[in-house]
Amino acid sequence: MAGKRVTTSGIEIKEVYTGPSNMNELPGEFPYTRGIQKDMYRGRPWTMRQYAGFSTAEESNKRYHYLLSQGTMGLSVAFDLPTQIGYDSDHELADGEVGKVGVAIDSLQDMELLFEGIALKDITTSMTINATAPILLTMYIALAKKQGADLQQLSGTVQNDILKEYAARGTYIYPPGPSMRLITDVFEYCSKEVPKWNTISISGYHIREAGSTAVQELAFTLANGKAYLKAALSKGLDINVFAKRLSFFFNCHNNFFEEIAKFRAARRMWAHITKELGATDAGAQKLRFHTQTGGSTLTAQQPMNNIVRVTNQALAAVLGGTQSLHTNGYDEAIALPTEAAAKIALRTQQIIAFESGVTDTVDPLAGSYFIEALTDELEAAAQQYIDKIDAMGGSVKAIEQDYIQQEIAASAYQYQNEIESGEKVIVGVNKFIQEEPPLTNVFRVDDAIRIHQTEKLNDLKNRRDNIAIANNLQQLKAAAAGTENLMPFILAAVESYATLGEIADTLRAVFGEY
Repeated sequence: MAGKRVTTSGIEIKEVYTGPSNMNELPGEFPYTRGIQKDMYRGRPWTMRQYAGFSTAEESNKRYHYLLSQGTMGLSVAFDLPTQIGYDSDHELADGEVGKVGVAIDSLQDMELLFEGIALKDITTSMTINATAPILLTMYIALAKKQGADLQQLSGTVQNDILKEYAARGTYIYPPGPSMRLITDVFEYCSKEVPKWNTISISGYHIREAGSTAVQELAFTLANGKAYLKAALSKGLDINVFAKRLSFFFNCHNNFFEEIAKFRAARRMWAHITKELGATDAGAQKLRFHTQTGGSTLTAQQPMNNIVRVTNQALAAVLGGTQSLHTNGYDEAIALPTEAAAKIALRTQQIIAFESGVTDTVDPLAGSYFIEALTDELEAAAQQYIDKIDAMGGSVKAIEQDYIQQEIAASAYQYQNEIESGEKVIVGVNKFIQEEPPLTNVFRVDDAIRIHQTEKLNDLKNRRDNIAIANNLQQLKAAAAGTENLMPFILAAVESYATLGEIADTLRAVFGEY
């Protein structure tokens, strides 16, 4: 095809790239464009995660044991919508949603069932949870204590990124101010009690799923990261301590070279952002990130094509230097992945790691005229957005003024128009179309699990010490009205088997809803 070609962010791709490129920078050295470790995957491969969680804790536990038996190196927990927005399974607003897009967790009892037979000291766990992140994290800590694990060695990540919820996803509960307080309380508490835990996963994934370009994903994610840094600094926390436990969560879409350049640019930009805000420790300047292949790129039409899409995206993430990776199942445009689809997704990562040879050298594409130029152009375009957001007063102000939301919406609208006009080809959707029988082996969650969860809740409430719970919740309410760190109070309520909904409602009573 002749004519002009552009990336998904509108950056023109030249036919030929010539000229010198800067090869003086080494991996593991500031500003980390080429990777945060000197040896990258020659030292150890990325963590291979599979995002899983559905129905009840008991059912999800079976899937976790299966994934671990197949070679998964870390678990990523998906929670259902009621859990994400602070409602127990018996709440009227939970009807029809219990266990559908993730696992239902109503109390510490469910967390115990979720990880039954799994030693938390031996795995890393990533929890995709935001508004109720402090509650779910304290449940995990309480379980680790019951297992006798050394909390100083406990490792994993809690997403805990509320700003992107206001901008792109919508599972927030409280207004921005109290939400930011909860986040910095997690930073402060974990730096002392669970120092190896990643206290936030600043997420571009959902920004991209909402329709942003790669440049917007990069810019808005790093702008949110700056907001969290400044919030923690204003609380008096040491950037050289808390910034080491920040991680990022990026999407990976189909434009192979643009995605690789995006990850390289992200590392370089974050190194400069942290340095400008006072970070002098190399560990506090390094951008560490998890990647998930693009859920919105999957098609219900010709779903087996998704295996190719996921492979393309996973390879780009690896060449871009990701620290951990989740690959989607080919059937996820239709339903939750079956075990067979999850296994193929995991095998995709394993084949890339052990058969492709791309892990044999660090940053294999460094020095490519195209990659180096594209990295520079993505950085420059993202920096323009960040400068504009800074001028508005930062991400919180930009979100309150609806700026970020409008930019994402405009990009999503343009992308959809390009598909409908045929300008952008989606194989099996608007080109190379053929009729196929629908998939027959599709995973479905039974609506009856809400009854099971409600029965468990009623039984728990009859057995627990409700006087102790009332006292703990009253102490949490008083602390929320003051300025104390709320994590110890939430942990006390969790350990007495207060439910997630009871704890979230206690905070609602003080903070209100947004």
